Amino acid sequence: MEAEKISIIIPVLNEANTINAVLARILGASNLEVIVVDGGSQDETVALAQSVGVKVVAATGGRASQMNAGAAVATGSILLFLHADTHLPPAFDTFVRQVLLDTGTIAGAFELRIDAELWGIRLIEKMVNLRSHFLSLPYGDQAIFLQASIFKKIGGFPNLPIMEDFELMRRLKRYGKIAIAPAPVLTSGRRWQKLGVVRTTLINQLIIICYFLGVPPAKLARWYRQRRN
Repeated sequence: MEAEKISIIIPVLNEANTINAVLARILGASNLEVIVVDGGSQDETVALAQSVGVKVVAATGGRASQMNAGAAVATGSILLFLHADTHLPPAFDTFVRQVLLDTGTIAGAFELRIDAELWGIRLIEKMVNLRSHFLSLPYGDQAIFLQASIFKKIGGFPNLPIMEDFELMRRLKRYGKIAIAPAPVLTSGRRWQKLGVVRTTLINQLIIICYFLGVPPAKLARWYRQRRN
């Protein structure tokens, strides 16, 4: 019996420096579809993606809108949402299919490893992985995956300018188990290197706290962009 088809959806915006390496790690997998969703890149991102034969579509309005647009044209029974600066582990397709075979599991993600050698960064990884395993709350940089039918049932990613992955996980937890595959993705450490481990962690936690306190997501998104630049 043929393995279930996986549609990998990659939202991009000016990722010419990363997209080739990300695509090179996944294109050899079995029964796979790759959809790059461009949010208005001004560099060579689109041309680079097209040069390796993957499907490229355009969408504006932020990452949530891009991922929903990719899901709308996907033909796979499994959807995997991948950030353009994150590398999937070897045999990721096997992990994805095995995780979703487990009764009661409706979604999954991978453990996290950050591509940086900074003081405290390994502790951050451990904290993220503990949160993911014990709270069933992985974030978007951990390559969230789920059955396309479930994604459609819950209405896709909420149309938020920030925290869309967090809110998706909260909704999914009402329907079943969110499992963590026993292998890490490798995500870019550029944000941590630019702002530092302590500052990046504080910004991330403040965003979550303010979101819970009801601060409008649009305001949080503006504040976050100002702090990371």
